Amino acid sequence: MSTTVRDTALFGVVAILLIGTGIVQGWNSALLILNMGLISAIMALGVNLQWGFAGLFNIGVMGFVALGGLAAVLISTEPVPEAWSAGGLRIIAGLVFGAATVVAAVVAQKNLEGRRKTIVTLVILVGGFFLYRAIFDPGKIAVEAVNPALQGNLGGLNLPILLSWPVGGLLAAGAAWVIGKTALGLRSDYLAIATLGIAEIIIAIMKNEDWLARGVKNVIGLDRPVPYEIDLQNDPTFVERAAGFGLDPVTASNLYTKMGYAILFTIVLLIILWLAQMALKSPWGRMMRAIRDNETAAEAMGKDVTARHLQIFVLGSAVCGVAGAMMTTLDGQLTPASYQPLRFTFLVWVMVIVGGSGNNFGAILGGMLIWWLWVQVEPLGLGLMNIVSAGLEDGSPLKERLIESAAHMRLLTMGLVLLLVLRFSPRGLIPER
Repeated sequence: MSTTVRDTALFGVVAILLIGTGIVQGWNSALLILNMGLISAIMALGVNLQWGFAGLFNIGVMGFVALGGLAAVLISTEPVPEAWSAGGLRIIAGLVFGAATVVAAVVAQKNLEGRRKTIVTLVILVGGFFLYRAIFDPGKIAVEAVNPALQGNLGGLNLPILLSWPVGGLLAAGAAWVIGKTALGLRSDYLAIATLGIAEIIIAIMKNEDWLARGVKNVIGLDRPVPYEIDLQNDPTFVERAAGFGLDPVTASNLYTKMGYAILFTIVLLIILWLAQMALKSPWGRMMRAIRDNETAAEAMGKDVTARHLQIFVLGSAVCGVAGAMMTTLDGQLTPASYQPLRFTFLVWVMVIVGGSGNNFGAILGGMLIWWLWVQVEPLGLGLMNIVSAGLEDGSPLKERLIESAAHMRLLTMGLVLLLVLRFSPRGLIPER
């Protein structure tokens, strides 16, 4: 069997799983899985750029996805004039002063020597910190006191939420540049630890800085790029068309909006895939893989390994940021507490490994397949446990324990799939070629 036929057959299996879900569980469920699968595939592409192209072990994916979600709030929500009047300018001035303090400390480190360098740097950092807090804190307190039950934040720019998708990528890319300038000189295992820690810091900031995006109070009711279901249900033309297909308005409106999201997400995925493929086949892509395979040899050939690593780290993080903004758009809300390493780092890595690191189509396959398993394994596991325990009496401790254990089937299945793939196809289902 040729590789093209085999790869096509694997994508056909995923399509059959989605169609089967639609037939058995309803097309609403199938389209929801499809939409999240498309977003997961984009996240996997971002990680594949970093690991498959350059061998960078980034386990801070969660942080870049969260920054993309934050972009959706900052771009699409309405500004809060009362908050800006109360302390918005003080917050901006404090942030600018804080950034200037860091820049001044870096300049001092580069241009001074000996004990003078240490003393001046400490004075800048310590003095700058206290001045920053003196400027920033009163503004923060004033903003968070403005109608905290509904607002308590500065709001956004009130622009179309579709603009937040590229902005989410830019925001994640900016954070990746700052992180990369600091951490990319570290050994691979230290880089992994650093990215994980920084991702947790990003989530902690989003949870605790209410002035930014309401923290754990969440932001709900975000703008949508597709029509609201209730508007479609009140549209006589749409209701008439739905009746022509034998659908009630509620079901038809749900399917219509989910299909709209699926089309938008597919367009973004295809654009990113095309760009990634062009990069992979270019001299730059060949250079990145040469650096991945042997950094010492690449350096001997005159390549700036650290600079190239920074490039690919920023690009991969930007893709994850775009996916994060898309996911928040689909959810219609930003919930910082929902960003967990299990879902937004471990699972994405499973997608890349199972699909095939170094192969963009493998990353997409892994994203779609693993997300389907992640959603479906728990209900399937519950059904399996009900069958296994059918002969036991109701109320039996063993029966209750078996049924409760169905909640852990997701983790068991992910581990089992990962082990099987690493054993029988260690390069993934669609390996690098």
